Amino acid sequence: MDKITESPSRYRHLEKMTLSQLLKTSATRTKPCLLAVEALPAIERLVVASCRSNGIATGCITCNPNSPLAFAADYPVEVVVGPEFVTASTRMKAGTAQKLARNMVSTSLMIQLGRVVDNRMVDMQLTNDKLLDRGTMMVVQDTGLDYEAAQQLLRTNGSVRKAVDAFRGR
Repeated sequence: MDKITESPSRYRHLEKMTLSQLLKTSATRTKPCLLAVEALPAIERLVVASCRSNGIATGCITCNPNSPLAFAADYPVEVVVGPEFVTASTRMKAGTAQKLARNMVSTSLMIQLGRVVDNRMVDMQLTNDKLLDRGTMMVVQDTGLDYEAAQQLLRTNGSVRKAVDAFRGR
C-alpha cells in the first residue's frame, strides 16, 4: 500500500457536506499539486537527459518518495502531495500533480529539441483534421497565402516549418 497517498484523509463525513462545501474543500485540497514546481530541478535533469539522448531517457514521475519506480529510473521526478482528499480515491491530487509535471517535461522537451518556433509547435505530426487546420492557419499567418493554398503547401511539405521554409525558398 502506498503510505502517502493512501493515508487516511483528515476530512470526515464528506457525505454530509453540502455540494458547495464539497467543491470548496476539494478545490483547496488540489493546491498541493502545485508542488510540481518544487520538483523543477528533477524535471530539468530529465529534460536535459532526454535532449542529450534525442528524447529518450529513463525517467518517471511519482508522488511517492522512494517508490520502486523511482529507484528503477535514472531520472526520477518526485512530487509529494500527501494524502488524498478521499482515502482510496483515484489519486486526485497525485494524478493532477503528475499531469502538471508531465506537461512541464513534454513542453520543455519540445522547445529544447527545436520543435517550437516563437510560441508555436511547427513540427507537429498532422494526424487529424484539427491539427491539419491548426497547421494550415500557422502557414496562412506566416506566408499570407489563402487557406487552400496554405493547406496544399502544408500537405506537400509535411510540417509547418517545412512548408514555410519552402514558401520562402529555403
